[in-house]
Amino acid sequence: MAYQAEYIWIDGTEPSPLMRSKTKIIKDGKEPGIWGFDGSSTNQATGDNSDCVLRPVFTCPDPLRGPDDILVLCEVLTVDMRPHPTNSRAKLKAVVNKYKSFEPMFGLEQEYTFMKDNHPLGWPENGYPAPQGPYYCGVGGDQMPGRDIVEAHTLACLEAGLAIEGTNAEVMMGQWEFQIGAIGPLEVSDQLWIARWLLFRIAEDFGVFATLDAKPMLGDWNGAGCHTNFSTNAMREDGGWKHIIAGCEAIGKKVDEHIENYGVGIELRLTGQHETAHYTKFSYGVSDRGASIRIPWQVYKDKKGYLEDRRPNANMDPYKVTRVIVNTVCEAASTAPAKKAAPAKKAAKKAAKRR
Repeated sequence: MAYQAEYIWIDGTEPSPLMRSKTKIIKDGKEPGIWGFDGSSTNQATGDNSDCVLRPVFTCPDPLRGPDDILVLCEVLTVDMRPHPTNSRAKLKAVVNKYKSFEPMFGLEQEYTFMKDNHPLGWPENGYPAPQGPYYCGVGGDQMPGRDIVEAHTLACLEAGLAIEGTNAEVMMGQWEFQIGAIGPLEVSDQLWIARWLLFRIAEDFGVFATLDAKPMLGDWNGAGCHTNFSTNAMREDGGWKHIIAGCEAIGKKVDEHIENYGVGIELRLTGQHETAHYTKFSYGVSDRGASIRIPWQVYKDKKGYLEDRRPNANMDPYKVTRVIVNTVCEAASTAPAKKAAPAKKAAKKAAKRR
């Protein structure tokens, strides 16, 4: 019996790409192969040379159609089988291969906002809801709109076999979060794109739209980010503290390059308010949600673990973010001379002064 394969890819829309998908019917026993599409309709080609190629890179069960059907995430190629200019996955793969001995791992915290009738779900048609305060991890009545969609999305991610770690309501009404990881850079990026597609597709059934806009509501409201947790094997092992601090220092030397790859609207979200550091400044600190990079208290206690870059936007491309972090930290670790690590308390004080 034939089955349905939903081919999913990232288009060339600017400044933020959109997700596209179409269904292919595949004969029983056959694997999903390459497929074509009209790139002139996805901002990836011109009408006189419109063909582009989809090459499967990740497949999983389709939780919406049934156990016999699959979701197929694809990278985009030109007809000569080279990575398309919009294919950011290929660039990440090259960096991962270069630094595979570091065994980099990521956990991504995807925030998003449900929208209906041009305002966040649950907000009054005119005016604003009660100020932020009760919504983060809240419960109760009309204060937590969208929970039924979140539950459906979480179940779908589990049935698809994705590495979803949890979900929670966020600080602004109508805003939620799910987490994917901790797994390798290519794996976490592929799975985040699939989880995003499932979110968008399930929201359709509820008559709402899930946006990844970094600042969906201007004013005294939290923006939406994708906090990025990162570690190498050296960070995770005993003595990892010095490698975590070295990673923070390395990232701090390439602020502009990282910000350029962290998503559209960064200047609207990273203002220095609403649990953010200003996008033009860099800092790191233990338990500091106002720093560019937060080092969790448990990591400080254990002197090993990971760091959390809080700057990437909700609309960031995970292939770009994981690539720039791996490249920056692992390149610095490969070339830096060995030196004694700063004591934990001293490093935390240094970070505070830099703010």
